[in-house]
Amino acid sequence: MKRTLVAAALATVLLSGTATGSSHREAPLITKYPKVDNTDVYMFRSYEAHRSGYVTLLANFQPFQKPAGGPNFYPMDEEALYTIHVDNDGDAHEDISFNFRFFNKYRGIEISVGGKRVAIPINYAEPFGSIPVENYKLNVIETYALVTTRERNNNPNAAPEVSLAKNLSTGGNLFPKPFDNVGTKTIPEYAAYAESHIRPVEIDGCSPGRVFVGQRKEGFKIAVGEVFDLINLNPLGARDAQPNDLENENVTTIALELPISCLTANSPIIGAWSTASLPKHTDFAGAHEKGGKLHQVSRLGNPLVNEVVIGLPDKDLFNVSRPSNDGQFAKYVTNPTLPELIQTLFPSVTAPNAFPRTDLVAAFLTGIDGLNRPSGVKPSEMLRLNTSIKPKARAAQKSLGVLAGDLAGFPNGRRPGDDVVDIALRVVMGVLLPEADAPSGRLPYTDGVIVNATEFQSKFPYLNTPIPGDADPAP
Repeated sequence: MKRTLVAAALATVLLSGTATGSSHREAPLITKYPKVDNTDVYMFRSYEAHRSGYVTLLANFQPFQKPAGGPNFYPMDEEALYTIHVDNDGDAHEDISFNFRFFNKYRGIEISVGGKRVAIPINYAEPFGSIPVENYKLNVIETYALVTTRERNNNPNAAPEVSLAKNLSTGGNLFPKPFDNVGTKTIPEYAAYAESHIRPVEIDGCSPGRVFVGQRKEGFKIAVGEVFDLINLNPLGARDAQPNDLENENVTTIALELPISCLTANSPIIGAWSTASLPKHTDFAGAHEKGGKLHQVSRLGNPLVNEVVIGLPDKDLFNVSRPSNDGQFAKYVTNPTLPELIQTLFPSVTAPNAFPRTDLVAAFLTGIDGLNRPSGVKPSEMLRLNTSIKPKARAAQKSLGVLAGDLAGFPNGRRPGDDVVDIALRVVMGVLLPEADAPSGRLPYTDGVIVNATEFQSKFPYLNTPIPGDADPAP
């Protein structure tokens, strides 16, 4: 059975050839497919003690998870391929891709009722967590395989090299995914239970790394209701003036930690983005099923790009596009609409008057010169990280990242404690421009929800234990 599952994962990557034509429900069509909705990507040098020689990559999916979302909760889609891509030479093509394929094993748990064996209606029949998975009455067991593809001979058009990751704790190729945090009676010690699913991994000879996939507390913080109610807040008020509208939500995280040397090539600068692909989705422009291929339906690099930068007519197109084709979206960066909308809503501030917005091109498409811009870079939207910059311990991190002099933070990669909403607002309003071109660019724009690194764990996978189902507050 295990060989069949792993072979299926490998065949998916080898034969399907994903085709294409932070963001929560950011485009019209992706709202129909929440299991593959890519919400946030993080990339940073690990700041866990004794792990500074590693890079952590996090990709979140399935937004707005209500903790009490039973009885089925939030398994990953078995038909989907979830991928984290890395570009290590700045050419806008993935040099390494980490492809995750999930498998659900249904165990058919039955109990005796009046002399008959009858299947139970829920996914578990007793508390569990500390005992071996084979011994408790859990109806659905999720596992996943991790397949790595590498660009061959620096040729994005050639068939990639493919390898299957090894679970170093078992010697096999499958990894366990913890069940979601349904509640404290069912899983009394969820933090320890989830941590037991962090596994050492060998990827294409690169070892030792670590991998984890499972539910986490939503780490993105934003006054989302107020922001999309025509910014119904004071954008120049206190940074802690608003409640976090995602405070009581969970999310599903794919987490990888690998040695820096496994991700870099001739430069310490790498770029990353994540995607999700499905086998049949005629809903998506350019994503019709052909020969059983998978088709990209979700994409994310920098936070908030598709939500507040890409124009409404192109949001679905952006989700199915590759970074190498991002020239088609350049006008949304060089001539952004958000500053003009903010000026309309708040006449006391002035939108920048410097076009094209080369400052935004640097922040979102090329990396910033002298910080995280690769030599000969092709403009393309993704997170970029200069791995030669030392990480900062959690307590020393500044939530405004590079804007506050913390070069290990956003937009040099992204850490959980980086306040990307406030940073993005300030950048889009011109904080990187000369004051003459952006007279309101030095103002302290905020959505009123502050983020601090100390709110998160100081060890892999950094995002916090998910909220249990029995603790979901009443609306």
